[in-house]
Amino acid sequence: MDERTGPEGLAGLLLAAGGGRRLGGRAKALLPHRGRPLVEHAVGVLRDAGCGTVYVVLGAARERVREEARLEDCVLLDNPAWEDGMGSSLRLGLRALAPEARGAVVSLVDQPGIGAAAVARVAAAFRGPGTLAAAAYGGGRGHPVLLGRDHWAAVADTASGDQGARGYLRAHAAALTLVECGDLADPADIDTPADLSRLE
Repeated sequence: MDERTGPEGLAGLLLAAGGGRRLGGRAKALLPHRGRPLVEHAVGVLRDAGCGTVYVVLGAARERVREEARLEDCVLLDNPAWEDGMGSSLRLGLRALAPEARGAVVSLVDQPGIGAAAVARVAAAFRGPGTLAAAAYGGGRGHPVLLGRDHWAAVADTASGDQGARGYLRAHAAALTLVECGDLADPADIDTPADLSRLE
């Protein structure tokens, strides 16, 4: 097994660049969760689920994140265009993944209710570079998303705004494996002050 990938050649890709516009400009990566920045928790989830190297795309308050969060052994990627939306972070992250990686588990920093068990269940759907899979909650598609290498270039080419891979997954629905995770996880985002109660 290469040190940069998991047992199936899976890397983790964490999108953590958001500036928390509806949270009064509080960078989501630095929100406190269990006594540490939320980004640390999200990295730990990917690692505990069996991903190899975790790539973290930073944007808002990226210098503070580097200073305050323990992100040793992660590959930190700065997205200067983070205000353009999640699509820009996804493009940057996919293009930075190591050549030996065969797939990537893409997750969002602001979903603390999605733990390692759900991520591992999605990762278990990996069958090779052509794999396309995503967590489902009550049948509706959510995160994390599992992208085999064969899909990276096309996803990067189509990711824009806050859509990320949504358009690509919709267009390739026939090839997409949905992995129900509603019994394991809560996919709610931390978007508004009312959502901060989801943090511990």
